[in-house]
Amino acid sequence: MDLKRKLKELLIERLKFEDMTPDDIGDDEPLFAGGLGLDSIDALEIVVMLESEFGIRVKNETSAREHFRSIATLADFVGQRLAEGVSS
Repeated sequence: MDLKRKLKELLIERLKFEDMTPDDIGDDEPLFAGGLGLDSIDALEIVVMLESEFGIRVKNETSAREHFRSIATLADFVGQRLAEGVSS
């Protein structure tokens, strides 16, 4: 599974970016300031998405901000959490 592509598809679906495709979102493009211009409501939606799609809970808002910087950082975070879940 290409995690970055999956995350892009989920974001487009969840945030109702009907006119976008996964190819329109750069892996390192900022999700918030500049870039896609997401806001705090969108960040909450991402938290809910991670929990429902991957079973990942995001408890710390500061670390979430760091991990939600771009698709690349989000994919690293999800991949790491999934790997931890498998090994424990």
